[in-house]
Amino acid sequence: MPFLVLSILIQAAFVIHVVKTGRNSTWIWILVMLPMAGAIAYLILEILPELNQSRSAKYARRTVQETLNPNRDIHQAAQELSRSNNVENSMRMADECVKRGLYQEAKTLYEKCLQGVHQDDPELMFGLARCQFALNLFEPTKETLDQLIEKNPDYKNQDAHLLYARTLASLKQVKEAYHEYETLYQYYSGPEATFYFALFLKSQSQAEKANILFNEILDKSKTLGKHYKATHKQLLKQTKLEVS
Repeated sequence: MPFLVLSILIQAAFVIHVVKTGRNSTWIWILVMLPMAGAIAYLILEILPELNQSRSAKYARRTVQETLNPNRDIHQAAQELSRSNNVENSMRMADECVKRGLYQEAKTLYEKCLQGVHQDDPELMFGLARCQFALNLFEPTKETLDQLIEKNPDYKNQDAHLLYARTLASLKQVKEAYHEYETLYQYYSGPEATFYFALFLKSQSQAEKANILFNEILDKSKTLGKHYKATHKQLLKQTKLEVS
């Protein structure tokens, strides 16, 4: 009897899944007429491939690959660059260097790419600015970002905007930094802008306002899924340290 109840529940769940996901209605007939065989077929042919392509599954596979062979991507990028020394391959190599904290090497690659038809490329300029900031070259970072906006007035990138705010804060341009952080706080999709805004407020002896923002980050994380917490694990850990 328990097996029969379980079978009916699975059958009903799969029928609902067919309807909600807009799959071929033939599956409903198969699931009703062939309960066990139909459920197994639907699981193998529809559910498992979908799970395999999900963001969580891709993230898990990526994590395993990086654990087993942490230098695979940079080796591949280096091989591609040696085969063809073009902007695309140089940019990929620079991105891999950034991931590993090799900012000087990445900076050199980005500077090399910013020539000819690519001299005003916004993604390359943003990549260069990230490296300059990581190397504590704050004046050059601001110059690069100012040029980026001047040459690409329609370019929209929330991370570039956040980098600009952090650069202004590092240059002690307090009023300007506050304005940028306030703007970012209104639209930035992740917790990073709120976190750095809170750090900025704390540095300006506004601890009470900073703690409100830190707690806002933690409260929001409690209402969101595991993927959000995994993606922002390090930032959430830092936030907890700030309010402890």
